[in-house]
Amino acid sequence: MLYGRSAESGTLDEVIARARAGHGGAAVLRGEAGAGKTALLDAAAGHGTDARVLRATGVEAEAGLAFAALHQLLWPVTGALDALPAPQRDAVRAALGLTGETAGDPYPLGAGVLSLLAEAAAPHGLICLIDDFQWVDRASAHALLFTARRLATERIALLFAVRGDTPVPGIPLTVQVGGLPHAAAAEMLRARHGVPSGVARDLIAATGANPLALDEIAARLSPAQLAGTAPLPDPLPGGARLFGDRVAALSPGAALLARVAAVEPEVGPALRATGLLHAEDSGRAGPLADAGRTALAELEEAGLAELHGARLRFRHPLIRSAVYEAAPRAGLRRVHTVLAQLTTGDRRAWHLASAAVGPDERVAAELVAAAERARERGGYGSAATALARAAELTPEPGPRAVRLKDAAVAAWLGGRPGQAESLLAEAREQPGTDTALALEIARLRGRFELNAGDATEAVRILSTGDSIGMLADAAEAASYAGDTAALIRLGRRAAAHPPGFLRDTVAGIGLALDGDPAGPGLLRRALAQARAGEPREAAEYLWAAAAAGQLGETDLAAGMAERAGRVARVSGMTGQLPVVLEFVATAERLAGRLASSRAVSEEGLALAREAGYPNTVAAHLANLAVVAALRGEQEDCERLAREALAIAVPHRVGLRAGVAGYARALLDLGLGRHAAAHERFTALTAAGPGATSPAVVWRIAPDHIEAALGAGEEAAAREVLAAYERSSAHATTPESRALLARCRGLAHSRAEDLAEALRLHTNTFEAARTALLLGERLRRARRPAEARGQLRRAAETFERAGAGPWARRARDELRAAGGGGPAPVPAVLDALTPQELRIAGLVAEGLSSKRIADRLFLSPRTVEYHLYKIYPKLGIGSRTELARLVVLRKAPVPEADRL
Repeated sequence: MLYGRSAESGTLDEVIARARAGHGGAAVLRGEAGAGKTALLDAAAGHGTDARVLRATGVEAEAGLAFAALHQLLWPVTGALDALPAPQRDAVRAALGLTGETAGDPYPLGAGVLSLLAEAAAPHGLICLIDDFQWVDRASAHALLFTARRLATERIALLFAVRGDTPVPGIPLTVQVGGLPHAAAAEMLRARHGVPSGVARDLIAATGANPLALDEIAARLSPAQLAGTAPLPDPLPGGARLFGDRVAALSPGAALLARVAAVEPEVGPALRATGLLHAEDSGRAGPLADAGRTALAELEEAGLAELHGARLRFRHPLIRSAVYEAAPRAGLRRVHTVLAQLTTGDRRAWHLASAAVGPDERVAAELVAAAERARERGGYGSAATALARAAELTPEPGPRAVRLKDAAVAAWLGGRPGQAESLLAEAREQPGTDTALALEIARLRGRFELNAGDATEAVRILSTGDSIGMLADAAEAASYAGDTAALIRLGRRAAAHPPGFLRDTVAGIGLALDGDPAGPGLLRRALAQARAGEPREAAEYLWAAAAAGQLGETDLAAGMAERAGRVARVSGMTGQLPVVLEFVATAERLAGRLASSRAVSEEGLALAREAGYPNTVAAHLANLAVVAALRGEQEDCERLAREALAIAVPHRVGLRAGVAGYARALLDLGLGRHAAAHERFTALTAAGPGATSPAVVWRIAPDHIEAALGAGEEAAAREVLAAYERSSAHATTPESRALLARCRGLAHSRAEDLAEALRLHTNTFEAARTALLLGERLRRARRPAEARGQLRRAAETFERAGAGPWARRARDELRAAGGGGPAPVPAVLDALTPQELRIAGLVAEGLSSKRIADRLFLSPRTVEYHLYKIYPKLGIGSRTELARLVVLRKAPVPEADRL
């Protein structure tokens, strides 16, 4: 029976009830040892009526074993694996050791855990209980938290119990489990031990009403002490270690088994090791199992441990602590040595490591092998732990540095950037590190800095290398920082390398920025190589996008970015997906697909936060701010821009800071505040590295010209045009020529240039921007009949895109031209949530629910749930109708996809 926990139980019952109704969620129970977290989990399991219950408990001895906790949780439901999409199924099987294949990336694994639990939840719901989360291995923890953040449409309640300050990121609901209310504590003492109120008051004051402490101490008091006729002992029995006296009272055999179980919870090896150690201590041979069984019976009778399947589980973690603290260090090492003889694989490696008393290359090598197995199964956090311990045991500084470096990479991939940086710093300090290793470590430092730190520092670090790979990384960092001078220097250095796609791109960008006529030729050659070679990696498409962007061809760059996104999703290298989605979201926004751009950025934002990539977080926030500006959502635009700048400015990521600043300027422009917009655009153009980027300055030029003219600053508009003409001198795609024609038409008041721009446009949204400007000019030239057609076209396009301010401006102009305003064109896709929009887009591509689940790291059941929400919102009833609707609402395919 639970005493005094109605509020905590009520909260958990609500989470479970919502999950059973199809609104899954997670909660964290947080409190000190003995507060009653496990009892609350037990009660929650019982309140789920016919819901299925799965359970796992973190064990300190298994914290280094990849997927140990996940194995506990999922083993009863592995029969449902065949229902999962193939990549998810294979990832889960690999993680659980059911196949020799590798899991590789954490996203398919996390999605696979979600899908498997969703299958287990049918038909009555599922309650997953994770006890002692502070000791759950990192690989399992990552997969479980990934799942917990995606339960909104599942019939799953995921409850974590954790001691102390161990973080459980991304779970907003936390239930603090402290001492019992005094009345409830007194009632528990009276009901269980007959303690009168006066004695109960003293015990409550001495224990902080911790229920375990109260129960254990009361059980050790004499009848007179319980009755209050004799004083309570001072100190109270148990003290800090409530179970110390009970552990000390065990027979030698039971104490030995307890010691073994403290480091090896699997009952088979534990009993065999106890038998061997007992025979060794007693000096006589005999049936090894007998000693273990006798000891196990004593532990169970004493209420200290119990068999739970194939595991020997202490009744409370503090019992294990008491056993461990009472054991001599040499005795524990001896236990580990024997267990190493009885176990294999990862368990053997960790037992050997725990038995080691100094550097030992043989043991270190076994840990490295364990790390490799963990890494192949997607357990990067566990691999990092094993490699770090292997480094400690490595005698020679050179191999030690290599293992620290590998541990840093695994920690980074496991979403622990702080640990990665610490390990890399330790690797740098190892004496005698060779030049090649030093450069490899420097490259990693630079990449870490670029993703999570100061972009200009990343440029400095990466510029120390001279390989084309490091020069390319340095150029990437310089582009993020907005450092033109560095890009030019790096381009000159890259030009000294043999020709090749990457060399031509990096050299071409630098030379083009420096005004060298060889630069554009190199970029054209790189793009030809990209087309001919059909890049297999997303990064290659992004470099092709950079080459196109430097040439002034935003439409081609956008097409390459979209291809990068498709490759990243299907290549099995989804760890780079948050970064790739920065560019995909931008491409969608430039195409005028605002709802799609927002959906992509929200997905990228969630993945970037999970991966620990703050600079990528800033990128997605900045793009969301621009989308909000185009939609006229002032408060959202300002908030998102502030959040992006709060990361980008101190990290000196000029590219993202510039985009966030652009969002504010574009908001002013869309709302007709031309003077404010011109002021913001001018400030962005004048800002230096770390605060903006030449790429941003170039891309905003058409908007800047429009704002300057609206503010009456004609000279400024022509100055911006001159710079834009120089940067677009080598652009040849129709869309790039259309934008240039529009800018000339505005700056020089030539309607024929605007008409030429309309003829050239391939981007429907930009065509609408030009049509609006031309229609305004025609109306002011007293040619209303011609103006009305252009303005109606613009208004309809803006309505479909959800660009409210621009649609209102077009409608107002149309009414002024005597058109009376167009019939509203409902932006039907705006009715969809970002998740629904992503699913609708993939349905239009012809993907099944399983394939969509695989692409978006969801369960197939979640996909089906969203489809049944989408149909009534759009007034349709089938996938075919949905696909037709999505295709009709999409802008024409960019030129890059017609190559």
